[in-house]
Amino acid sequence: MQSFRTEIENPVVEKDILELERKIHLFKEGKVDEEKFRSLRLARGVYGQRQPGVQMIRIKIPYGKVTGDQLLRISEVSDEYSTGRLHITTRQDIQIHHVSLDRTPELWAQLEKDDVTLREACGNTVRNITASEDAGINPEEPFDVSPYAHAMFQFFLRNPVNQEMGRKFKISFSSSEKDTALSYIHDLGFIPKLKDGKRGFKVMLGGGLGSQPRHADVLYEFIEAEKIIPLTEGVLRIFDRHGERSRRQKARMKFLIKDIGLEAFIKLVEEEQKALSTHSYEIPVSEGLIDLLETGIEVPNTVLKDMEAYDAWKTTNVIPQKQEGFYAIGIRVPLGDFYTDKARKLANLVKTYAANELRFTLRQNMLIRHVKEALLPFFYLELKQLGFTQKGYNTTADITACPGTDTCNLGIASSTGIAVELEKVLKAEYPQYLNNKDVTIKISGCMNACGQHNMAHIGFQGMSIKSGKLVAPALQVLLGGGVMGNGHGRFADKVIKVPSKRGPQALRVILNDFEANANGENFLEYYDRQGEKYFYDLLKPLSSIENLTEDDFIDWGHNKPYIKAVGIGECAGVMIDLVATLLFESEEKLENAHRTMVEKQWSDSIYHSYTSLVNTAKALLTAEGKNTNTHASIVKGFDEVFIAKGAISLDTSFEELVYRINKNEPSENFAKDYLDAAIAFYKKADAFRKQEVSHAL
Repeated sequence: MQSFRTEIENPVVEKDILELERKIHLFKEGKVDEEKFRSLRLARGVYGQRQPGVQMIRIKIPYGKVTGDQLLRISEVSDEYSTGRLHITTRQDIQIHHVSLDRTPELWAQLEKDDVTLREACGNTVRNITASEDAGINPEEPFDVSPYAHAMFQFFLRNPVNQEMGRKFKISFSSSEKDTALSYIHDLGFIPKLKDGKRGFKVMLGGGLGSQPRHADVLYEFIEAEKIIPLTEGVLRIFDRHGERSRRQKARMKFLIKDIGLEAFIKLVEEEQKALSTHSYEIPVSEGLIDLLETGIEVPNTVLKDMEAYDAWKTTNVIPQKQEGFYAIGIRVPLGDFYTDKARKLANLVKTYAANELRFTLRQNMLIRHVKEALLPFFYLELKQLGFTQKGYNTTADITACPGTDTCNLGIASSTGIAVELEKVLKAEYPQYLNNKDVTIKISGCMNACGQHNMAHIGFQGMSIKSGKLVAPALQVLLGGGVMGNGHGRFADKVIKVPSKRGPQALRVILNDFEANANGENFLEYYDRQGEKYFYDLLKPLSSIENLTEDDFIDWGHNKPYIKAVGIGECAGVMIDLVATLLFESEEKLENAHRTMVEKQWSDSIYHSYTSLVNTAKALLTAEGKNTNTHASIVKGFDEVFIAKGAISLDTSFEELVYRINKNEPSENFAKDYLDAAIAFYKKADAFRKQEVSHAL
């Protein structure tokens, strides 16, 4: 692998990219442990995919906002390093697939030329911060949450507090009480509020989906806007210290809240206040809207030949903005997949005629904003040439689906294949649902719920069923989920499992019964009245495995018999001394602490010193085969195993040494003292380790 010139002006970004290149070298030489290398590359958006030898690259798009130039840059990168296909995720990211690991640093450097990053798009970090795609244009919003989502993204990007947490952490900002950014399923969710004319947020804590969905708790009914970043830092510090690290399936925030309780968690956050890098963080916002009417855009001459089709498109895909005379245009992107040839034309269109802004949406679509009313016919014709005028934006027919077995390591059954079939059924047999925004259908290829199936009115989860010695793809049918608004939501019931090839018939049965028996009720009212048992009995005939045909053993979109293959699917690394690796990383953290000291970033330096202390203790405990599930257990365990027995001597307990972090303000003096203590501790631990190894030889 040849080194390259990044040509990046930002030295922090350049260092980050060169570090990825260096670690790729070390990994291939067997000098970096596989697990640690995986952690590093995931935090840089590089994710192993189902096909061996290639990577999925996740491009971080904060709250889904891209300029035309950024979309052009993403398109160039996809053509050069990938296949030209772009995939919109349910977190408003863009994914490209089949990328060589060796080329990822170069790819990243190209993206950064237009201020597009991979950093912390994957891994145990703060993931992409999402927001309602209509933020800033929604007539019902108290204020535009976009600046707050952007400030949150900037503050925690590369922040040492959230670089190596036990699991990922997700944050959302809804534009209004309708809660279209789904605060109740997030680790932290923010809903905008005005109180006595002051901006603030309702805050939701500890929600999540997956195999054990949990409804978030209300942390605050109202907190001032300038307090949300300090609050988030406090929450992240506690999650980093007390969150599970060994049992991956129990490592999300929701499990920590469940284990220790909301009140205990809040108390820990309050005890952390003194150590925070800031106690108030003012977020600059524009006092007035840009006068888009003065942009001087000329309206091209346009002739519409099919007014009926145009009017139908306007009904389902065009949304009035709160800015008088302007509209947003919703573009349906089935399965979230589109290609760079169309992306380029779309980018130039929004650059010239729509204030140079596009937003990717939580339902894997796109929203063009700030379109003058007079330009709507022109946009319709231009988008029609690109195939971007499918009716039914954000309707029942607009089905959400994760990639499933197409590229994901964890996919059990094809989510994209069944999504295509269900959409065919809706278009051909239930055209009324092309304009229905009250019923949602979502599909995930496994229990992890990337397709958000367990919060949909009608959800499907990829599974498998066994018939004799054969295994067939299957779908768990879920019913009764939905967003209620203002931080409230409900999760769907797991009703019954059916072979995948009967998924379309299951949808027919549900919709036919709804049409016949709802009597004016919405879907959730109808579901609640009938009850889960009613739908189990209704769908039970489709669940039988006694009459499976040969076709039932072939998944949607495939022509060969189904094989259940689930795993991490990533290349194996060379086994090396994990303890030595941990100590080496402690040295790196001390270097980071020194560097940030020089840069006068006291809080960052302190946290780097903290992670070095904990990491060094973890190394020695690992050598003894002791529990290292959480930072808190490492601190406690080190005192029990080494300090209490006199194996290593300190002037105080290790716990008192480490927890100076939350008993001192982040000053220059404390940062220096804490770094000195971390260096001294590392030297003692390293000497102890070398002595133990020499005795063992």
